Amino acid sequence: MLSRIRVVLSHTSHPGNIGAAARAMKTMGLGDLYLVNPKLFPHADATARASGADDVLAAATVCPDINTALQGCQLVVGASARSRSIPCPLIRPAECARMAAVESEQGDVAVLLGCEQSGLSNAEIDRCQYLVQIPTNPDYGSLNLAAAVQILCYEIRVAHENGDTVMVPEHVPVSADEMERFYEHLEQTLVALEFLDPENPRQLMRRLRRLYNRARPDENEVNILRGILAAARQAMKPGA
Repeated sequence: MLSRIRVVLSHTSHPGNIGAAARAMKTMGLGDLYLVNPKLFPHADATARASGADDVLAAATVCPDINTALQGCQLVVGASARSRSIPCPLIRPAECARMAAVESEQGDVAVLLGCEQSGLSNAEIDRCQYLVQIPTNPDYGSLNLAAAVQILCYEIRVAHENGDTVMVPEHVPVSADEMERFYEHLEQTLVALEFLDPENPRQLMRRLRRLYNRARPDENEVNILRGILAAARQAMKPGA
C-alpha cells in the first residue's frame, strides 16, 4: 500500500526542505517522492538534511510540470492552510490517511504540497479532489514544509498499521491525467458552443472542475460524458 502513495512537492525553494521531507517519508515507510520544478536539486543541503534517506533522494522523480507528477493517480489530496474563494472539500490528516490507505489498494495516490512561500496555486488545487488541513494554533499557523510532510506521513503510517485498507471501494475513478483530457475536451466544446468566452472565462471552468472532482467519475462515466461532448460538436456541423 505505501508504495502506491507518492508525496509531490511543487516548486520547492529550499533544498534542505526536500532532504528533510525525504527523511520524514523514509521514517514512516514511504519512498515515492516527486518534485515539480524544484529551485535547487540535487543539492548538498538536501543530502545533509536527509540524514540517511539518500536512497529516497536518489530515487526522486523530478518533473517539469504538475501534469507529469500526477500522471496515473486516481486520488489527489492537496495540503493547504488557506481557505479558497471556490471551496474544495476539506479533510483532516487522519481522514486523508484513511482515504489514501483504502484507495492505494487499487490505484496510485498523490499527496500534493506547494512551495514554502505561497503554498498551492489555484491551478494545482484544481487538480485535487480534496484539501487536507493540519490543525494549528490560530494565532500562529506557520508550519514548515517538511514538518507538514512528517505529520501526513505519520497519519498514513498509522492507517497502514491499523489495517485501514480492508474496505476497497467498488467505484474506481479515472486517473488525474484522464480527467485532464476530459477537462480539455469540455472546455473546447463549451467555447465552440459559445457558452464559454475564452477572453472572459471568469471562474466557470474552475467551478466545473470542482463539480466533477467531487463526482470522481469512473471510466464508463467519463466515456459517456465525452461521447455527449463529441455529439454536441457533431450537431454543430453544417447540415447536421
